[in-house]
Amino acid sequence: MSERVVLAYSGGLDTSVAIPYLAEKMNAEVVAVAVDLGQGGEDMEAIQKRAMDCGAVESVVVDAREEFAADFCVPALQANALYMDRYPLVSSLSRPLIVKHLVTAAKQFGGTIVSHGCTGKGNDQVRFEAGLAALAPDLRVIAPARDFAWTRDKAIEYAEAKGLPIETSKKNPFSIDQNLWGRAVETGFLEDIWNGPTEEVYSYTADPKEPREADEVVITFERGVPVKVDGRALTPYQIIDEINRRAGAQGVGRIDMVEDRLVGIKSREVYEAPGAVALISAHMELENVTVERDLARFKRGVDQRWSELVYDGLWFSPLKDALDALIADAQKHVNGEVRMTLHGGCATVTGRRSEDSLYDFSLATYDTGDTFDQSLAKGFVQLFSLPAKIAAARDAKKG
Repeated sequence: MSERVVLAYSGGLDTSVAIPYLAEKMNAEVVAVAVDLGQGGEDMEAIQKRAMDCGAVESVVVDAREEFAADFCVPALQANALYMDRYPLVSSLSRPLIVKHLVTAAKQFGGTIVSHGCTGKGNDQVRFEAGLAALAPDLRVIAPARDFAWTRDKAIEYAEAKGLPIETSKKNPFSIDQNLWGRAVETGFLEDIWNGPTEEVYSYTADPKEPREADEVVITFERGVPVKVDGRALTPYQIIDEINRRAGAQGVGRIDMVEDRLVGIKSREVYEAPGAVALISAHMELENVTVERDLARFKRGVDQRWSELVYDGLWFSPLKDALDALIADAQKHVNGEVRMTLHGGCATVTGRRSEDSLYDFSLATYDTGDTFDQSLAKGFVQLFSLPAKIAAARDAKKG
């Protein structure tokens, strides 16, 4: 009996070619699994049919949009997750969810091998395989592009020889990955880090330099979770989708950076993440209002480490689980509303209010009604400065 390979299927050239290639190379039946993460673009039914036309014995499409938003994007939002302080983990967040559904399909269809289209130079191979090691260590992994030195030229030649129903030209020079949380673009002329991105690179965002009316939005949070937009109760998926459109129309969320890949090389990436950037900005400001100072300071370090773990493919790890618990506890009082102006490529907070606010007007004001006892400050400053004063006196004796 032939083995069954469960393939993470995108509908593009590389994974479409992988179906007949794996069937021949491994003498196996291929089950294609495509996951809808809100990426838009091609119809998922067309992708499902293409997998069958390429030779898959089963073709599965999973609608994971709400799951992705609630169980992956929202935790990233609560962690203010920005790798290297800029990248909101667009691709990184999707991989553990795809892995989860690959494992489910392997159990359902009797798969013993899992396959993905990642190369040996990227981060995604680690994300897929570290996730599989945590959830289903008994499954073998095959990555044709990496394990069989499968280049794009070879893939095109193979697709043409087999008459596969896919686009095989090189008209689009970019490698693109997109989902609800954003869009990642690399390769082509972007590999020269002196070249600036042209407007053709972008899809989720309008040119921020174009004149247009500003858009004001109010986002309501409960325990760090966005629950309303302009007073309308929506699901996390609906909120991210709406803010994507509204912030994207204002050119918010364009990121051009050289980042440190897990495999040790530096890579130039261009990202569009209008919803993620706007929502993280709003969430961070509400935390400024509601989270106690020392917890907030400590959480910033936790947020950074959380982002690194997810970027490195360690979503299913003990350390991340522990950090999740701290972040969740820190969200207890992150309740309230944030008003933002979306305009000219910026998401600018202009107002914030919360019943759990730690901002006390009577303590903060410099006008009449100030209740801050300034007479206490002199002694506080003297005691706070005492360690430095003692150290300076010691150094003066030695000097």
